[in-house]
Amino acid sequence: MSTYLDFNATTPVLSEVAELVCKLMLDEYGNAGSRTHAFGANAKKRVDLARDQVANVVAADRSEVFFTSGATESNNIAILGLKDFGNQHNKKHLITTRIEHKAVLEPIEHLEKCGFDVTYLEVNESGCVDPEDLRCALREDTLMVSIMHINNETGCIQPIPLICNILDGHEAYLHVDAAQSFGKLSGDLKNKRIDLLSASGHKLYASKGVGALVARKRGFIKPPLKPIMFGGGQERGLRPGTLAVPLIAGFGLVCEMAQNNHEQWCSHAAKLKATLIDELDKVGAMYNGSDTSPFVLNFSVPGVNSEALMVKLRDIAAVSNGSACTSSSYEPSHVLLAMGFEEDRIAGAVRVSWGVTTEKLPVRQILEQIVLLKM
Repeated sequence: MSTYLDFNATTPVLSEVAELVCKLMLDEYGNAGSRTHAFGANAKKRVDLARDQVANVVAADRSEVFFTSGATESNNIAILGLKDFGNQHNKKHLITTRIEHKAVLEPIEHLEKCGFDVTYLEVNESGCVDPEDLRCALREDTLMVSIMHINNETGCIQPIPLICNILDGHEAYLHVDAAQSFGKLSGDLKNKRIDLLSASGHKLYASKGVGALVARKRGFIKPPLKPIMFGGGQERGLRPGTLAVPLIAGFGLVCEMAQNNHEQWCSHAAKLKATLIDELDKVGAMYNGSDTSPFVLNFSVPGVNSEALMVKLRDIAAVSNGSACTSSSYEPSHVLLAMGFEEDRIAGAVRVSWGVTTEKLPVRQILEQIVLLKM
């Protein structure tokens, strides 16, 4: 059986998390909104605990955590939820980057069609934005800046602390898509200048279908978000629908585990990455991006096409050549295009990503298949 190395697409669920989710599905199946019996009260306690566990990852308050179905929904609420405020206060300028996930770019494109003005920050071969470009782009009517923390395709880490410093004193809301960093590289996410933060459970060894939006208060004032769905009033009126208590509890548990094991998880990931780079150096691999996460490597080998390599690796390693959300598209990666790479390098780009359940990488077998394709 091949080694699963597509953790940036989705992670396996940790056994401790799966056990808790199953327990709550089979034994403690109450609705957290039911106030008339112990089943409902116990469910609410589970949700309250998870809210604390999620908040602790980024040094937030439990009242600032809103549970969603995942980062895509959180991104949509964060971006589209500010539309009315922007219209009312004539703040209709948005700033983002060319390398955002489609879950950010498409809501922003929707606002652009509604009359909002958008500035797209460029990146270079490093895959990172220049914070000074943000400083130059800021205007009095800038409503929001939306910049992801870690890119899902390349693993490039954006300079969030510098971005926060530049925004200090400006009223624009800062939204960070933290799907690839929440619980893994969370230090920068504790910065109080980050107003809105999106996370997904299935990127952190929890179930698909659960995530969170952290909406930090400025003093005692909440971000002026309006709901984009209606019906039920759950999550303080921002996100309606019956809470998925088992999934939420599982997400909370893995957040606590991530807090307790952060150094060990990062050290293990970095060692795995080093073993892969050592082998890829032998075939002249080019690494797409710098200052990248220890949990992922995006590389191209001259003369090797990514589709051909993935076929060769089918029984060795499950890897990808881009975002899972666009895997059905044959268009070149918008992220690598934005980084200015040539067509051949983009066509050869492969993403390998791993995590805490990865014992070792099949580096020798991967190298063997690359060598065969280069012959």
